[in-house]
Amino acid sequence: MRFRINRPGHTSPIPSPQAPAPAPAAPAARPAVVEPPLSARETDLIRASVSVVEPLAAEMTVYFYAILFARYPEVRPMFPPGMDAQRGRLLRALLRIVDLVDDPENLVRFCGHLGRDHRKFGTLSAHFPAVGECLLASLARYAGPAWTADIAAAWTKAYGVVAEVMISAAEQDEAVRPAVWPATVVHRVSRGNGIAEITVRPHMPYEYAAGQYVSVETPWWPRHWRHYSPANAPREDGSLTFHVRAVAGGSVSSALVHRAVVGDVVHLGAPMGDMVLDAAVFTDLLCVAGGTGLAPIRALIEEVARRGGRHQVDLFLGARTGAELYGVEDMLRMSQRHHWLTTRGAVSHEYVPGIRGSLPEVLAEYGPWYQHDVYLSGPAPMVVSASETLTLGGTLPDRIHHDPFETPVLSFP
Repeated sequence: MRFRINRPGHTSPIPSPQAPAPAPAAPAARPAVVEPPLSARETDLIRASVSVVEPLAAEMTVYFYAILFARYPEVRPMFPPGMDAQRGRLLRALLRIVDLVDDPENLVRFCGHLGRDHRKFGTLSAHFPAVGECLLASLARYAGPAWTADIAAAWTKAYGVVAEVMISAAEQDEAVRPAVWPATVVHRVSRGNGIAEITVRPHMPYEYAAGQYVSVETPWWPRHWRHYSPANAPREDGSLTFHVRAVAGGSVSSALVHRAVVGDVVHLGAPMGDMVLDAAVFTDLLCVAGGTGLAPIRALIEEVARRGGRHQVDLFLGARTGAELYGVEDMLRMSQRHHWLTTRGAVSHEYVPGIRGSLPEVLAEYGPWYQHDVYLSGPAPMVVSASETLTLGGTLPDRIHHDPFETPVLSFP
């Protein structure tokens, strides 16, 4: 299999780690670049080098951003003032890419998502050589004597493929839609327990699929983007409703819950995610939500209704206590309107009438679910545990749909 990147005239996006990044040249017309995949040896070299630097990964990411900002101070304004979360995202993205270096199809898909999403930061193709230069310099420093010319060449090639895919995806995306959508808050209601429903109306058409998630930036924390899932299928008036829980230390979530009022303007990034109804193979669906993870599940159920109720849906909502069982009344009312929807609530840490137990325990009790497509949303430990329970019960992993636990960012905020 070969990587085919439809970017005529683009030269290699990364210089050698010892040389300064060259100034970007005007592209010349020529046939599309064709990048071969990494060889098995190159893949082994990359993974071996990661195993060497991984114990020092936190220090390495600090060093990476330090030299990036020192050598290329013009990129610093693109980042938030606090960099702790950003360093973690860089590391997760690198590890994910390393996982995919021998899986060309999913590597292209993952990096394409990154490239499109990076448009909202103002990322330009000219930034990639600087990032590549500093990344390889950081890897070389922390790998120490284990860093060889062959490893440097493998990383240069891998980063070149990643950068090409990201740049190509961003350019194709730029041709069809904006990078950022301003949206006005048109409704806000408190739901208790630090949760608010925030409804916004984008100033321009905003196309997304039920079940996808959206990055949001508030006016109070510029360059801080956080991901939330719309709790509704697409509406005629274009509005989107987010269920936001204020979390300790969460600047964006706290601002949306405690500060946002009708009339405020936020910014939306492009929709992302593949937890959509069109991914389903089976007619029967199992939907599982913990806390405000109900938002994308509710959107999917609305989409089933929009399409005429051609699916049978079993919905399980879970929480520690009855008071924390978010949204169960709304979903029970929806079940009364739609014969194809069955809603059950489960509580794990309180004796109340109804189902008691964690969601994975309840799923095991009510299963098997191997003839269902499964949609999971909620805290990462719940999603992991539920996925393991379902897999043990015979559900194929590719029939279990959920968002990534973290949305990594390769190089920019």
